[in-house]
Amino acid sequence: MMADAPGFQLGVIGALVLSVTSSVAIVICNKALISSLGFPFATTLTSWHLMVTFCTLHVAQRFNFFEPKSVDMKTVMLFGVLNGVSIGFLNLSLGFNSIGFYQMTKLAIIPFTVLLETIFLKKQFSKNIKLSLLVLLMGVGIASITDLQLNLLGSILSVLAIATTCVGQIMTNTIQKKLNISSTQLLYQSAPFQAAILFVSGPLVDQCLTKQNVFAYKYSPLVLIFIVLSCLIAVSVNFSTFLVIGKTSPVTYQVLGHLKTCLILAFGYTLLHDPFTERNIIGICVAILGMGLYSYFCTHENKKKQSNELPLASQIKDKESAPLMGHHEKENQEVKKSNGVTTKESLL
Repeated sequence: MMADAPGFQLGVIGALVLSVTSSVAIVICNKALISSLGFPFATTLTSWHLMVTFCTLHVAQRFNFFEPKSVDMKTVMLFGVLNGVSIGFLNLSLGFNSIGFYQMTKLAIIPFTVLLETIFLKKQFSKNIKLSLLVLLMGVGIASITDLQLNLLGSILSVLAIATTCVGQIMTNTIQKKLNISSTQLLYQSAPFQAAILFVSGPLVDQCLTKQNVFAYKYSPLVLIFIVLSCLIAVSVNFSTFLVIGKTSPVTYQVLGHLKTCLILAFGYTLLHDPFTERNIIGICVAILGMGLYSYFCTHENKKKQSNELPLASQIKDKESAPLMGHHEKENQEVKKSNGVTTKESLL
């Protein structure tokens, strides 16, 4: 087990780096597509992302890059539809709420995930982990929340977005571990259902938010180039999302998501010259402190758990081998006894 640890840690680091770089890249691409080129159809674009992801994985599977694994169709359909619906609710939440309230919605995903895992999965989080998450959320809140305008419809959509996102991410982790299925296999199975639900609902959601029809939009060559680029980057984003959640946990993925938020804010200020205040700088620093504490406490507790499991495993092994040793000793005594009788008989 310990021999596999360095390889596992390397895999986790690789998944985290891939997730951060691909997510920041797609935000840059989509920002140019939506803000600069005037293509506002985010939900429909997401459905195209998932379609391209599925097609790419299908080609990879045909070339034997991975082996498909059959999973219960009801589970995959429920999982795929749930993830597709959560994306739709997040986009609607952004459309019907202020940016500040939308950021609060994203922040609420972490404590709600912790609550669900504690109640339904009986998972325990230490005080240190909870403290580090609190510091992280405070930092991201200071850096990104600007206003908190409330409305009934927007609040309902936000609650639905939080609930579906949390359940979907917990299912991503649970399905991979319980069914012993890789992130690639799960994404390959579920991507068509996610794409289908968004392909049907996407144009309606986008028309509701933008008052424009995606099919009536005039697609210039430059817009098409950026759409293709966005879809290609999305393959890496979707793959790394499933990979990170499968190798770590839904909470860790959300922490990583807030790191991306801080990086995007910093990128916007450095390269795009977005407005940046002392409040943003303080918030990012506090958030990075929270992420550092979370990483430290997670690593420390995992090492402690592994060190506690090793003596327990050796005790179980000793108990299992003890009856066998006693059985062998008894056999040896019987052999010696029978040997002694044979010797006496031969002497007589």
